[in-house]
Parts: sequence; C-alpha cells; structure tokens
Amino acid sequence: MDRRGNRWSERDTYREKDDERYHNRDCHHRGYERGHRRARGGHGKERNAFRDSHRRDESRWLAKTDARHFGHDASPYPEPEPEPIADLQTVTVQPEFNSASEFNQVSSGNGDKICPIRRPDKGGSLFARHVRLHVNHFPVTFNPETIISHYDVDIKPMAPMRHRHPVRLSKATLYQIKEKLFSDNRTQFPLSMTAYDGERNIFSVTPLPCGTHDVKIFCGEDSEDSSFQCTIKLVNEFNLLKLKDYLAGNLLSIPRDILQSMDLVMKENPARNMISVGRHFYPHEYQETDDLKCGVAVFRGFQHSLKPTYQGLALSLDCSVMAFRKRMSVIDFLEENIRGFNIGQFARYRREVEQALKGVKVTVTHRKAKQKYTIVGLTDKTTSSISFSCESPEGKMNTINLANYFLEKYKIEIRYRDIPCLDLSKNNSKQFVPMELCMLVEGQRYPKENLERHASTSLKKLCLPAPHIRKKSICDMMRSNTGPCGDVSMNFGIEVDRNMTKVMGRVIEPPELKVATPNGKVIKMEVDKDKCHWNLMAKSVVDGKPIKRWVIVDFSASDRNRLNKQFIQKLISRCRNMGIRMEEPLFYQDATMSVFSNMTRLTELLEDVNNCRPQFLLCVMSRKDDGYRRLKWISETRVGLITQCCLFNKANEDKNDQYLTNLALKINAKLGGSNVELFNPFPHINDEGHVMFLGADVNHPASRDTISPSFAAVVGTINWPAANRYAARMRPQLHRQEKIANIGEMCLELVETYARLNEVKPRKLILFRDGVSESQSDMVLNEELQDLKKAFSEKDYRPTITIIVARKRHQTRLFPERDVDGGPRGNVPPGTVVDTIVVHPFEFDFYLCSHYGSLGTSKPTHYNVLWDEHKFSSDHLQKLIYSLCFTFARCTKSVSLVTPVYYADLVAYRGRLYHKAVMEHSPNSVASSSSSTASSSLSSVGSNEERFYKLHADVENTMFFI
Repeated sequence: MDRRGNRWSERDTYREKDDERYHNRDCHHRGYERGHRRARGGHGKERNAFRDSHRRDESRWLAKTDARHFGHDASPYPEPEPEPIADLQTVTVQPEFNSASEFNQVSSGNGDKICPIRRPDKGGSLFARHVRLHVNHFPVTFNPETIISHYDVDIKPMAPMRHRHPVRLSKATLYQIKEKLFSDNRTQFPLSMTAYDGERNIFSVTPLPCGTHDVKIFCGEDSEDSSFQCTIKLVNEFNLLKLKDYLAGNLLSIPRDILQSMDLVMKENPARNMISVGRHFYPHEYQETDDLKCGVAVFRGFQHSLKPTYQGLALSLDCSVMAFRKRMSVIDFLEENIRGFNIGQFARYRREVEQALKGVKVTVTHRKAKQKYTIVGLTDKTTSSISFSCESPEGKMNTINLANYFLEKYKIEIRYRDIPCLDLSKNNSKQFVPMELCMLVEGQRYPKENLERHASTSLKKLCLPAPHIRKKSICDMMRSNTGPCGDVSMNFGIEVDRNMTKVMGRVIEPPELKVATPNGKVIKMEVDKDKCHWNLMAKSVVDGKPIKRWVIVDFSASDRNRLNKQFIQKLISRCRNMGIRMEEPLFYQDATMSVFSNMTRLTELLEDVNNCRPQFLLCVMSRKDDGYRRLKWISETRVGLITQCCLFNKANEDKNDQYLTNLALKINAKLGGSNVELFNPFPHINDEGHVMFLGADVNHPASRDTISPSFAAVVGTINWPAANRYAARMRPQLHRQEKIANIGEMCLELVETYARLNEVKPRKLILFRDGVSESQSDMVLNEELQDLKKAFSEKDYRPTITIIVARKRHQTRLFPERDVDGGPRGNVPPGTVVDTIVVHPFEFDFYLCSHYGSLGTSKPTHYNVLWDEHKFSSDHLQKLIYSLCFTFARCTKSVSLVTPVYYADLVAYRGRLYHKAVMEHSPNSVASSSSSTASSSLSSVGSNEERFYKLHADVENTMFFI
C-alpha cells in the first residue's frame, strides 16, 4: 500500500568482504535492557499504569518538537490527497532553518544526545526525466495499542559444572530446550504468540509464567537425558504507540528496542521453517538446476528488515544465494567433491579427504538422536584394525573389534573396513565412527574460495540475477509460507502488504567533464548519458605528470610465458598519447616469483631499486600471489617507493588498449597528476574559501579471526577547486571496533597537509562516513564528531562541517516499472535518485544509483546526512555527490559509491594487507637481514602498534592506494 492508500501489484556484486563489517546483532540481551530499566511494566494494574504514564508523556513529546513527513515528489502520479498509514498523525513544522543548532536537535530523553538533521525541504526537484519504479519495500501496518512483553530466559544445566566452569550451550541446544518447554506447557507458553532470538530473549503478546521451570531433553540411546533449569523474568514492556509517535515525527530518537522486537517477530516464521545463517534465511531444499556437482549446491534465500519510512513502517526484503554442503553421506560427498576419488585407493587421497572433511559437522545413522558431531580428522588405523575395551553384561572388561561392535549392537555390517574411521572425539572422549554411517548436517556453508573454477563461475552467475529475475524472486519469497509473513506476526497485530511500493524517481544530469587535447588545451567533454562513461581516445588527461625515472622488475622472468618486451613500448606510447610524457625505464631487471616468499630478499630488492630514486616501480607478476601484500607493506611503509603491479598475461595481450589506459590512469594519479576534472564548480560550496572532502572507513577482520585489529582510514582532498587528489592516513585499533578512535587526529593531519600544500586551511569540511549501520549514527554524531571538533579547537581551527553516511549494506533495490524507465540491461539508469515515500519519515536521506549496471541488479547507495553546517538543499547535495562519483581516478566512468568513501575503503583494506604481511613472519625470520629497515621494524611482530603501519614520508601524501 502506498502513502495514498492505493494498492499496487507487484550487479549485486559478488561479495568480497566479510558481511560482519556492517550488521548489528539482532536482539542481543544487553542491548534490549540498555536504557529501559525505568520503563518496566507488569500485568494487570502495572500494565495499565504503564499505558497511562505513556499517554501522559505524549503531550511532552509533542511539545519537544514538531515535524512533518517531508519527501513528497514534485510531480508524482496525480492522485488524491494521501490517507494516513496505520492511523499515524502528522504535525507540521517550518522547514526553514537559520542556524546549525536548528538543524540538529537534542533529545533530552536520550541522555541529551544530538539527533540527526531533519530534511530541509520536500525533496529534490532537478531532473532530466522521471522514471516509474518499484521498490522492494512492503508497507507494514500495526496496532499502536499493542504491548509487546520482553522476557529474559536464563537456561542452565542441572548437572554439576565441569571444572567449575559454566557450560556454554549451543544455539541448537537452546532452541531444543525452548521447544521442549513450550510443547510441555502449551497453554502457558503459546508458541504462536511468542518470538525467540535463540539466546536469552523471548517476546510475547500474552503473559508468560515467570519463575523457574525444569526441562528434560532426550540425548540418545547411549546417553542419559539432560535436565535444565529455565528461569523466565519479565524485563520490559514495549508500547507500539511510541513507534507510531516516532513515525509521525513527534519523537526525536528512534525507539530502537521496539523496532528490534518487531523485527524479531518478523523473523520468527522463517526461523522456524528455514536454515538461518546470520541474518539470512535459506530453504532446506535446493533447486535441481543449482547443484554445483561437487557435493555442494546453491541455495536461494533472503534477508529482510523493518525500516521507518515516509509511508510508515516498511519491510525491506532482498534475495541472496549461498553455497552449502548438500545433505548426503560422507562417502558420496567425497566422490563428488574430490576429483577422481576412488574409495578402493583411499590412501592415495587421504590428504585431500582430511582437508575436505576437517571441521565439517555430521550426524550418525545408527542412532535415533539428532546429535551433531564435528569431524576432528581421520583415524590412523583402518576400521578393521580398530579395537577398544568395553564392559560386558557380566561386568567383565573385554576387547572388541569396532566392526564387530556395530554388528553385535546395531546389526549393521560395515562394508568399507579397509579405510579409516572418522574421528568425532570431543573433550578427551574418544569416538570413532565408520564413514558409511555418517551424514553431512544440512545448512553448512561451503567456502566459495574452495570451489573449483566451473562451480565458482556458476555461483557468481547466480549471485547476479537480472532485475526482472530478482524482482520475481523477491515477490515469490514474500508470498511463501516460509517467508516473513506468518501467523506469529499476525498474532502480534502486524500485517504486511505483499505488493512492492511504487515510487517516482528522478534521473539527474551527469556533470560535464574537463579533459585536454593532445596539444595540452583544456576542453569540455560530455559523457555518454546512457552509460555515464567517456573515452580518452584522441584526448589527454588534464595534468599528466612527466615520468623520467622509472624501473621495471619482471617477476615472471623465469616462467615459460614471460613478459613480451613490446609491452614496454606500448605502455610508453599509450602514456604519451594521453599527455603523460614517459621516458624509457632506467633499467629492466629479471626476478622470480619465489622472491615474494622471502621477506629479506624482497626487502633488499626494493631497497636496491630505490637507490636510484625512481618515481615508481612497475612490477610484472606471473600470477596473483600472497607476496603482493609483502611488496606493498615493505615499499609503502619501510622503503618509500610507489609501486604499480600488473599481470604478464594481461600485458601480453595483443588488443590491450583499455588495459594500458587503465595502467596509465593509475600511474598518473599515484604520481600526483590529474586525470579528469569537473568542468563546472561544485554546487552551493564554491562561493568562497577552500573546501576539503574527507572519506572515512573501518576494515574489520574476518568473522573467524578473533584477535586481529581493525583498521581505520581517513582520506582527504589536497587540491582545490579540482578536489581530485587525495592524501590518506590509517591507524590500527581494537578488534572489530567500528568507532574511529583517532578520527580527530587523522583529520587534523590531513588538514595540516592541505595547509602546507596550499598555504591556507580549508574553511569547509565535508566528511563522508562509510561502514556504519543506522543504529551507529548516534556514535558518529556524539563521539566521532565531538572528537573531530575537539582536535580542531585545540589548534584554534573552526571550519564548518557536514557529515554524510554512505551505506551499501542495505536491502533496498530499485526496479523500473516499464522497459522505457530502465536501461538496456533492465536496470535503473545512472543518476537515478529516490528521495520520497521509501526514505526516512523526516531525516535527510536519499537513494542514489550513480553507476551503470552492466551485471546483475544495480544497488543504489543510501546517503544519510547526520550533521550539516552548510545548509545543503536536496538538489545541491544530490548533484554534489553525483558529481564526485565522476572523479574516481582509475576508470573512465562514474562509480557506485562517492569517491572519498571508495578511497577510504581501499586504504583501510591496505591496512589489512599490511597486518597480514607483518604477522606472516616472526622477528627471527628477518633479524638476519642486511636491511636495517626490515630488522628494526619487526622487533615485536605480534604487536598492533601504529609504527608497523605508519606510511613512509615519501608515500603518505600520494595516492599510493589507487
């Protein structure tokens, strides 16, 4: 249902980063309790008192602020006046602001914290054309009189603790205990009226009996039943009237606890009927066409969340795919997964078998229990050779052969006796089981990096469905019985419209660009409006840096297919045609790929090259290699040498003009040149004074890494008005900490660098922050911004500041309603902006698809303005951000993410590469090095001190990260 009450019918990139960087844990117990202990309620009189108190406070909320739902499109579908959604009231406010303090209001009921800026107008009005779109937002209605009770569930085993340490129960066991508790007491614990997060939180719309309850679960024929104590305690009560008031603009701070509880309710139906992986849900069965034929199949699932929008509450759902091990016998899995596997020649494949099975979870077929076991490895002996001691019925200790044991006890004759058993031992308890009696547990992710080439290609293809296919999949999942819309949500008074939201989008004009002719004359160039790209054939870069001193090291020299020396002349010729005067290299040196595996040899090679002070080093590699990170770490932090890598197979291609152009663009940017500039000034901010664009991001370690530091990076422009050259700073910080601990210090360093180069400090700063979820906006405003202002004030520097969060980790997708509204690939055209209906009820945000989608379905970037001292209008800011997307130095097209954030992401990832390079070698491995720089820098490899990652002075103010 749209905001007018009408009903409508109905290249995600292959992930290279860990999903964990952007998502919040759902329904974490401590998160729910935080800040709500004063609002505890009960049943009967206590609940009525809570309601009365809430209604008395309503007038206070109305007095604190007025707002209205901004975001009406200037000329959407001509329809009647909008009807209220979910009986929401709206209160008007004057949208004109005279000072920064009026933009960002303070929530006195939330610890006097600054809240994000409100939308300054009704949305943008600039457009080249309008497009009709479907958005995967499904309107949600709810009963504002509903009260959701939040209960804490503490489950403890009744058996004594081992070694006095508390036993950590798995999520599967906790679910099993909860299911048994509810099935034993159906009247007191109505399953359809509750939602469980799998840990310590239950939400219910009916009273649950508090106190301690005993639960006993069956553990199998050979084990005693386990008994547990479940202590249930009422923690809080959430009145949905408060959410209604927030959506109407009568509350400054979002009631996140209420939204999280409703979000969990919407996840309850798929959690009961599907495989849960993080925040994603996948079916138990896969389609026949999705079998990858290696013991692995692709499962098609989805991810969803609730969002406050202009039309009210909405459910955003997007489909996803993931590779899982198929539920099959272990032997069948080995036959599919290991090429040429022959069980009769098991010894030949033993190493591959151990690699394929270690850590995999299995169940056994000879028992009725559904207990899961983890494969530790393989037994040293074969099944026929394994014997163990056991007690006979007469009480005597006898030695019995393992195969005979299964025949006598389970009447199972072991077929494969000449192969090892699976070692399923745990907690010093030996447990060996023949492979033929083990089945792989369903729902086990298969690492995509372990897939063979054809399977990997198939997975990537399925990850990038065309827009019409993705749209149909989303609608099918919404209508599925296992989807988010089920009986539980309806019992909570929550209903979801199964039809996508219809909006009118605007396509804004791309900027005009500045390039040069071969004789150096600057000219204006219009980009292709359909694909937003441009061609540099017969044109030159704006400012090509002369290259007089450079060196080539060919690491592919010992390979059979080594570098063709004509590549050097082609590169020189291409650079000269692009206005980059490139001379012959100082020298050409042969090397081998083995140098990358030896830190000492690699350091010596780079130091020898740097003795002649080249502008950059071109490294030709025969393949992608882990030594790349060692090369970058040594050259950029120890030696102070700019490097550019390329693969010899790409360099040797006959028709490689585009590849040579890309190399030339990267080299020129690294050396301080300017490839392309905007022809017209930036909107709204180009009146007076210098402006600096900043980008900030944090790179987190993989989910299985529990000790490595996170890396924060900040980049900033160092030229004006072109604003296309950047310097970068990075710092290691605490493991998985999203807050940038030293953002003030890093930004101040960049400002001082700007001042040294331009003899003036920038008067205006525009900071783009990446990597934060919606719930972390408060942290950016009330911690990072304050650190920034404190660092500046200590130097008596007070620029005006705007902070904008750029998010790619969201589920919102835009689909053209008609063919005429989309591009040749069925995606929305580049420059598409949506700032009505599906955006926030009153905060300043919008969706911008700034790139041409050639693969899969384009994902727009969600921009959310948190702080603004420059008083941007929607049109000014959207045009500014779209223009910045054309200044990315290493390609000739607009990119999907605003350039400062894109660069910050590259720098933060570079910090991750540095850390891996440092941790690969102990101090002893380089202590014998003749290089003083290498040996002295690694005196404590395990440390996360900044000195290991500090950029060399000759590199730190260049675009080394391109």
